[in-house]
Amino acid sequence: MTAKFIIVLGALALSACTISPQSGSGPTSPTATSAPSPKQTAPTSKRSESQMARDFVAVVNRTEPVAEAECRARTKGRNCDFKIVVDDRPNQPPNAFQTVDKSGRPIIAFTLGLIARAQNQDELAFVMGHEAAHHIELHLERQRQAAVTGAVVFGGLAAITGVDPSSVESAQKLGAAVGARSFSKDFELEADSLGTIIAHKAGFDPVRGSAFFGRIPDPGDKFLGTHPPNAARLETVRRVAAGLK
Repeated sequence: MTAKFIIVLGALALSACTISPQSGSGPTSPTATSAPSPKQTAPTSKRSESQMARDFVAVVNRTEPVAEAECRARTKGRNCDFKIVVDDRPNQPPNAFQTVDKSGRPIIAFTLGLIARAQNQDELAFVMGHEAAHHIELHLERQRQAAVTGAVVFGGLAAITGVDPSSVESAQKLGAAVGARSFSKDFELEADSLGTIIAHKAGFDPVRGSAFFGRIPDPGDKFLGTHPPNAARLETVRRVAAGLK
């Protein structure tokens, strides 16, 4: 299968069409896999820009068909035609995220910063598998439903107390935010697990790929945090990978 992605080699050797998420997760959403800013991590990989581009193309060519096959095997009637894009919006931090377009087609986006920060193909493959897993595991839909439930509950409780409409609206917004974050850590671990399987089936080393976590700040176990501790994520990858062997 020929990989379907948008990539343009320009003045910086690796550039692409800008994307604007139509729905679902974005660079700061609970389902994004974010690397640290340049001030928080090791220097950019010493690979040349042309090598970065070749590595990215190679990972997409090998990983996309595996992700699509896994999607078809695990879901029924779901759009599994992944579109891989490079997000070249200015000043974007190293990041990857999954969303869908207006037609419901799943999109996996990599910022230029993330491609530059990845140390090897295994890391790119693991990130791609992780983002594909968010779509396969229905995380966007489950996140939206949790947000709706939170808005209804918080708004209803506020209305019962007899507050004014603006206060009810504020309570609904707070409830939606709490609801959306309630399961985000579980979603990340689920995506790490399935992402490990996808990367492995594509012929990459997911444990080596998860070394990415060692270069990003540890979010700890904050209340309503969007990501689980790095140690929990590494343990998940190692456990799943051991089972695959």
